[in-house]
Amino acid sequence: MSDSVCAVVVTYNRKNLLIECLEALRKQTRPIQGIYLIDNASTDGTPELLLEKGYISELPPQNLKEPWEKEFIFQNLVDGREIKLYYVRMHENTGGAGGFYEGVKRGYEKCYDWLWLIDDDIEPKSQALEIMLTYKNIAHVIHPRKVYSDGTLFTWEYLHVYMFPFTRKLNDISFVKYRKKWLCVNYGCFEGMLIHRSIIEKIGFPDKKYFVIFDDTIYGFKASLYTNVIYINEILFIKKIKKKLMKEKSY
Repeated sequence: MSDSVCAVVVTYNRKNLLIECLEALRKQTRPIQGIYLIDNASTDGTPELLLEKGYISELPPQNLKEPWEKEFIFQNLVDGREIKLYYVRMHENTGGAGGFYEGVKRGYEKCYDWLWLIDDDIEPKSQALEIMLTYKNIAHVIHPRKVYSDGTLFTWEYLHVYMFPFTRKLNDISFVKYRKKWLCVNYGCFEGMLIHRSIIEKIGFPDKKYFVIFDDTIYGFKASLYTNVIYINEILFIKKIKKKLMKEKSY
């Protein structure tokens, strides 16, 4: 039996981008089996749009005092097989870190083999998961390259150099000049990180105390102590919000 994959999508007040992300997940040539959608108490009508688009069949209760979870089922757009959507409506905004903590914890407890951690402003290309899984014998944490909607390359990948008090940022010279297919990194990014449950078993869940920054960075560093953490050559994701606007991200 092939490995089971559950995407973990965290969203806050980006309902239209969220729908685009979910539609892309339905089109994967290597279909996913589940989606944990963590809604950080959005106030822009996210639940209503999910209902309108057929992702959920009932709205969450009002005035929640704790997270509310409900399972729904819809079909992928490749072979019509079922995808389980676990919609978690948070009772408060817990930030990206809190959202990914909830999603990773719940997905791990559902015993999925791989969790695919995805922010709501990025969109995977249709072959993203299929290509990423071809590297599963090399690494148990796999990251894709990304471009902005206008085609500009988005880079975040860093390699911490232990013997010096600084961090070295990788560039694409190894891809372009040396024709490498992947590079090792030791930071993480929750914009497409694919992580195996065996690593989660060792490092636990993302630290929700970080709220909006460094949660994925530290998570990738922890993972690098137990597996290769790699950044692959293929451009497999589109990032919808420009880097210069990142300060406006408010989860």
